[in-house]
Amino acid sequence: MAYQETFEIRTSGRGMSDVTGQVAAIVERAPKGAGLAHVFVRHTSCSLLMTENADPDVRRDLETLARRWAPDGDPAYRHDLEGDDDMAAHARSVLSGTDVTVPFNDGQLLLGTWQGIYLWEHRARGHMRQVVVTLIE
Repeated sequence: MAYQETFEIRTSGRGMSDVTGQVAAIVERAPKGAGLAHVFVRHTSCSLLMTENADPDVRRDLETLARRWAPDGDPAYRHDLEGDDDMAAHARSVLSGTDVTVPFNDGQLLLGTWQGIYLWEHRARGHMRQVVVTLIE
């Protein structure tokens, strides 16, 4: 059995948005059983990741690391059509990934105590992002 829904989220610029609730709601609506929830973002300048959901310092520290991995405005970048953050956003997306997979059972995500699913916006300004959730039983 496969079941799929898409939702949109408006970001406010660089940073993380918790999408655990939206994914959990889709799993709750789907037919009951055990399987995998594959969560995918349809963009190349943001990411999806699973990280700690208790201490916001973890997310701030990840942003600090991302600035080191892919700094805005590096003069070596050729792709800068949309500004100094353009290529850096694409590089951050490649480094952190565009999907996560989470097991579920009987309408519940089987996340660990401190785990949450986050959309990580890598662009300086906000965007409307589409997230596809596919449930495979």
